[in-house]
Amino acid sequence: MVSINTVILGGNLTRDPEVRYTPQGTAVARLGLAINQVYRTKDGEKREDVCFVDVEVWARQAETCGEYLKKGSSVLIEGSLKLDTWTDRESGQKRSKHKIRARRVQFLSTGAPASSRDNMEDVAPPPAPYEVNFPPETNSPPEEKPEGEGDLPPF
Repeated sequence: MVSINTVILGGNLTRDPEVRYTPQGTAVARLGLAINQVYRTKDGEKREDVCFVDVEVWARQAETCGEYLKKGSSVLIEGSLKLDTWTDRESGQKRSKHKIRARRVQFLSTGAPASSRDNMEDVAPPPAPYEVNFPPETNSPPEEKPEGEGDLPPF
């Protein structure tokens, strides 16, 4: 039986990255990604659909995302689907949500408008496209959750 869990998405961030740390000191960043699809209907009318996806980035790559990415930044993400489940505190019902656990995040832009970039003399330039791979023996992030994320919803 074949099992493949690989996702490649490209889009723009819907908010600034939120970086937190586990009790062991591992960084975890949460990103919101908007993926636009433009198409024409049978009548020739132009339509645009947007798919919103939550992304989880781990370790040094998470810190780099928090440092260089902003709302509106374009990124290419390679990762896997992950299902989070929790119990809703108010209703007591079981809830679940799919998100992407990123293996690689490639920066396509940093999201800063050109006019503000021109006036930043003391700020370091954005990095070249950045990719991080987990050690070959695991090829996945550590199985720890950010502090305070026991039975809370993923976002």
